[in-house]
Amino acid sequence: MSETPPNTLQYRFDGPEDAPVLILGPSLGTTWHMWDRQIPELTQQWRVFRYDLPGHGGAPAHPAGSVAELTARLLLTLDSFGIQRFGYAGCALGGAVGMELALRHPERIASLALVAASPRFGTADEFRQRGVIVRTNGLDPIARTSPDRWFTGGFAAAQPAITEWAVQMVRTTDPGCYIAACEALAGFDVRAELGRIGVPTLVLVGSDDQVTGPAEARTLVAGIPDARLAVVPGASHLVPVEQPAAVTDLLVRHFSTAWQPAFDSTTGQMAVPVAPAQPALATGPQVVLQPAPQVAPQVKPIAEIAPAAAAPQPYGRPDPYDAGLKVRREVLGDAHVDRTLAQADDFSGDFQDLVTRYAWGEIWDRPGLDRRARSCVTLTALVAGGHLEELGFHVRAALRNGLTPDEIKEVLLQAAVYCGVPAASSAFRVAQQVIREETTPEES
Repeated sequence: MSETPPNTLQYRFDGPEDAPVLILGPSLGTTWHMWDRQIPELTQQWRVFRYDLPGHGGAPAHPAGSVAELTARLLLTLDSFGIQRFGYAGCALGGAVGMELALRHPERIASLALVAASPRFGTADEFRQRGVIVRTNGLDPIARTSPDRWFTGGFAAAQPAITEWAVQMVRTTDPGCYIAACEALAGFDVRAELGRIGVPTLVLVGSDDQVTGPAEARTLVAGIPDARLAVVPGASHLVPVEQPAAVTDLLVRHFSTAWQPAFDSTTGQMAVPVAPAQPALATGPQVVLQPAPQVAPQVKPIAEIAPAAAAPQPYGRPDPYDAGLKVRREVLGDAHVDRTLAQADDFSGDFQDLVTRYAWGEIWDRPGLDRRARSCVTLTALVAGGHLEELGFHVRAALRNGLTPDEIKEVLLQAAVYCGVPAASSAFRVAQQVIREETTPEES
């Protein structure tokens, strides 16, 4: 496992080699051991494949900054074993990988279970803020508070060994990989795409989950056409750890009865079950499903899958507004951008459009400098111009872009030499306050 290539994931198999493959995906800060108590029962029917996130559980520290990249690494790992079709259950970030698989690679996945998952995990600001805290203070503050997020109070008090295991699991994670995983969650949002998940889905959540609770679970069930909800009482976020027997039973029942037939690569067709109240009408031949236990689904033919036609490209340069708004939000945060745009009126609206298009869509989005370098340049320019209000926003942005407080200090010291000590003195006061606010861990 020490030789895991950068484009694959650390893994392990359990169960008979000739059984259908069931994949279990972990949540942020955990390892594959979060599923240990499900393994004895699941391996009676499936060959269980578990993986670790990069830098978690001793896995090589090759950061992956998006859910799509994690999914690509998982598929490359599976491809190396010739595994083309599988069931998938994932918790939190592992659930996001499951949704990505169902949306981008539907031919690979036979059945899906989403545990403590959401189509959007909190806000991008929350996860980028967590990255700032880890970059500044290390993982110890996150590790110490993880039992409060993961378990109910009664369970944590009654199971001190498991609680300490959870703390050590986070504490031994590679900080850079943890920050990259936070970025992956910050950029994940499939709320508008849930209707395209065509695989049978179990949505499973702890009744006391304060991270991704029953409300998020109901959003998934409302959006995914073939989804069922299971709420496990007396459990919080890591429900497979806190209520292992209930979770195991739910997974066995779901994957035993809801396993979609394979995609036919020769015809480009796949049979999809539909509700009996809405029978499919067709004049051509149909592919008929063998009924699952206790289920007699009807089917409707699906047209051959082909790449969507590319949209015609307009003449001239594309409008940089959308790209600029995306970059502006990523750098300054949703809360700041929403507040700024909400304050715009008929008088100032055109100026906000100009800033979004040209400052953010044209300049900040150019490939010539990375965002860390652009933050250094911006901080220096704001010190030189004495723009202290803007400086505060961009100190916060510099932290989000990966600069440490020590690096920001060096930028301001450099600016003191070339822009003047009085200007730098005022800048230090502003930056000091922002850094304290952004890097002080919240007390639980």
